[in-house]
Amino acid sequence: MQNDIQTLIPRQPVPDLTLPLVGGGEWSLTNEAPDTFSILIFYRGWHCPVCRKQLEEAEALVEQFEQKGAKLTAISVDGEDRAKEMHASAKLDKLKLAYGLTLEQARQWGLFISTSRGLTSVNVEEPIKFAEPGFFLIKPDNTLFYSSVQSAPWGRPALEPFLNTIDFIVNKNYPARGEIITLD
Repeated sequence: MQNDIQTLIPRQPVPDLTLPLVGGGEWSLTNEAPDTFSILIFYRGWHCPVCRKQLEEAEALVEQFEQKGAKLTAISVDGEDRAKEMHASAKLDKLKLAYGLTLEQARQWGLFISTSRGLTSVNVEEPIKFAEPGFFLIKPDNTLFYSSVQSAPWGRPALEPFLNTIDFIVNKNYPARGEIITLD
């Protein structure tokens, strides 16, 4: 079996993404132009109650992140209808919700892919295949600063501590870490 998961390297360019947004329009990583970071929250989809909680947390912090020069976007492989359901159920007004990520794009970002196990605890059918969670801080030049990828719904980074983390990174000119590819 071939392993086609990509590994993103800090300080290196990340794959570009352009996706539709719930509510209309299009989101593009290239066009984000944040002062500090584009923060990408890849979530499993409407079927996931853990994702809903994470997106509700993100919704409450959007303006605080914007004050730090960071732009938050949540992304999933869900189609438009399921993304609209998540948008409504999580009561998202400020958080940008992009949908239609392909499984190939998910792999380019190093995300794990899972298969359906039927209905979830919120009585929503899992898609046949979907991407597991990931969290990324992307610098304005579209290089990777930080990533966290999970193979299951649990273990995601808490968002609120990143508000102070952004200040630390900016004030100390702290570099992205983990950039060594070979051990030579």
